[in-house]
Amino acid sequence: MPEAGGSWHDPLMPKPFVFRLEKVLDYRRQLADQARMALAQAQARHQEQEAVVLDLEERLAGLLEKGFGAKATQADIWLWMQYRQALERDLASAKAELQRLALILQNCRQEAVLRSREKKLLEKLKDRQAKKHHVAENLAEQKEFDEMSTLRHEPKDP
Repeated sequence: MPEAGGSWHDPLMPKPFVFRLEKVLDYRRQLADQARMALAQAQARHQEQEAVVLDLEERLAGLLEKGFGAKATQADIWLWMQYRQALERDLASAKAELQRLALILQNCRQEAVLRSREKKLLEKLKDRQAKKHHVAENLAEQKEFDEMSTLRHEPKDP
């Protein structure tokens, strides 16, 4: 029969383990997952920006290697210099953005490590408490069996 205010529990059956901080652990798991997703996004943005920087460096190197040619007019030289200056500005801007994204990536990495540590700490606590619970339940069960065994094998007075 169910107990008042609760569900029925067989006194001979071990009590199930209940981790009182389960909701906190769930929340920490959620934070760790969010931190991992933010880290993945930061890595992707950083890699994309690295590709932009590399592309600009290659375009500028190609422009400098090619030069403006021997038959270039004054207008060709002016256009070449304007294009070179624009590439240099774009490259400087892209490198500054890459540095900004590198800082964000570093912060996301630190956050992910921290959240993972916090989650693992609670998971270890849960494991330790579960082991203690199972040991205590096994000892109680063994004690119960010993008592029943003693009662069955006590000499009966005639």
